[in-house]
Amino acid sequence: MYNEARQILYIGKARDLFKRVHQYFGNKANRTVKVIKLVEKIVDLDYIITANEVEALVLENNLIKKHKPPYNILLKDDKSYPFIKIDVKKPFPRVEVVRKLKNDGARYFGPYMQGISTQDILGLINSAFCVRSCKMDLTKVPRGHRPCLNYHIKRCSAPCAGLITREEYDATVKEIIAFLQGNDKKIADVLTAKMKEASEREEYELALVYKQKLQVLDKLVRRQVGALPKDFDTDVFAVASNGLNTVAAVIFVRGGKIVGGDKQVVEGVSLDDSGALSNFILRFYDMTGYIASEVVTSVQIEDADVLGEYLSEKAGKKINVICPHQGVRRQLADMALGNAQDYLEKSISLQERKENMTTGGVIQLAEYLHLSKLPVRMECYDISHISGTNKVASMVVFVNGAPERSHYRKFKIETVEGNDDFACLRETLRRRLADINDRAQDVSFSSRPDLIIIDGGKGQLSSVTDEVADCDTQGIDFISLAKREEEVFLPGQSAPVVLPRDSYALRLLQRIRDEAHRFAITFHRSLRKKSQTKSALLAIDGVGEKRVKLLFDAFRTLDNIKKASVDEMTAIKGVDRRTAENVYAAFHKDGTDTHD
Repeated sequence: MYNEARQILYIGKARDLFKRVHQYFGNKANRTVKVIKLVEKIVDLDYIITANEVEALVLENNLIKKHKPPYNILLKDDKSYPFIKIDVKKPFPRVEVVRKLKNDGARYFGPYMQGISTQDILGLINSAFCVRSCKMDLTKVPRGHRPCLNYHIKRCSAPCAGLITREEYDATVKEIIAFLQGNDKKIADVLTAKMKEASEREEYELALVYKQKLQVLDKLVRRQVGALPKDFDTDVFAVASNGLNTVAAVIFVRGGKIVGGDKQVVEGVSLDDSGALSNFILRFYDMTGYIASEVVTSVQIEDADVLGEYLSEKAGKKINVICPHQGVRRQLADMALGNAQDYLEKSISLQERKENMTTGGVIQLAEYLHLSKLPVRMECYDISHISGTNKVASMVVFVNGAPERSHYRKFKIETVEGNDDFACLRETLRRRLADINDRAQDVSFSSRPDLIIIDGGKGQLSSVTDEVADCDTQGIDFISLAKREEEVFLPGQSAPVVLPRDSYALRLLQRIRDEAHRFAITFHRSLRKKSQTKSALLAIDGVGEKRVKLLFDAFRTLDNIKKASVDEMTAIKGVDRRTAENVYAAFHKDGTDTHD
């Protein structure tokens, strides 16, 4: 589906093209708000006929990845999930945590998250089984090598020192794999025995460690889904939507246990939950790479058989995609659906709060202050100095109520003598507005603000508006915000406007004012630090601006200059020995020798 500019808006597949197109352009009552918005932009359609439905699914997936149409289901979070990897092809393999799956013949288990982490699982394995955790290349072990501390505390069987055969080590690895596949009895027996032995030796701290490991194991065992076999792996998917927002949830069952899950806000449109879920599953497995033996969905997917065939080809094993109506799988599907619905409500609340704090505040501000137009682009100015030294000004920009940090700018005050904030503000605003119509200017300076905010009271505002009266300020509103009472002043009005304390408009003004203050202070401090560093050197006899630059070019920091010897300084072209001795002496006044 294309828009007027021939940009691809949406890519989809259909068994019956006429029926599918009619679903988009037919009865509005059956369409979500997002679908209606999509259809309004469509001016043309194109289609490709494939040999079968699986080819259509593959082509759709590839085209979406290539073109990334704005209305297709896309995942907001390209997160990677933690897995446990055992490379059984290598001799004496390690048990390690990875986030990227490879087709390398290794065994992968997971993903693990939300309550049971990979580090918890790894801790259990390392406590119960003596396998190595080091990355040593066992084909290049130096002669006379001795095992490390892990061997002596019985957490490694020391294959590096030849103290265990490969057959014995592989038997241990098989026990670890059995545990990861759901067999908990062996590891529970081992940890219990070690806890008792430590207690009998009166090593109570070590016994407590084993007890804590057993508690972690118990936590994992309690996630066992009773009606499922221990070698059972499944991914359970659900989707919840309100017509504007869509959330997908997934629960991972590994070895018959719930080992975690995830929830994501999904961008894009779909005619129904079935289509949204099907597209989410495709995107999800493209991202993770690992496909469980069975895929359970909360709603019946129209092309479940096609999706199953595609996933089977991708995984290299038979994958069933089912929507259960009863039993333990239905309970898992309902659990995933409950997670999706809960997250949908929370994400809407967060989205509404963000909109209230940004665009909502912008709209309120225009209404309360009777501005000439909506203040989409707001600029706030603040001055920072200490007793008139290192005077700077900040310009902070908010667009639609949110910071536009790439448009922040800072000014060194050039013409003002002494401590005069009014004059500093006048210089800053005149410089900012001088070439506002010059499009070749800096991208921020060439953007016309809707509202300029001055940090200060009525006096600061009057001073600024008088100064820029001859500049092109058409369409720009000016206000000032006095900090003590949080009063807003407008040009030509003697009485301030007091915004409601709980209004989003006041909070927005406070945020931009505080950000301007922070930005100005940060710039002032950096200048002050530089000037203090510079003045420390300029106070030394024989050191001027040129030699200060030479010293900093050579040594980078004042600390390095202080540590430098006379000979190191005289090695710099332009620094004579007498000057070097003076610099060295200035920083070594404790009587130490100034010569190397």
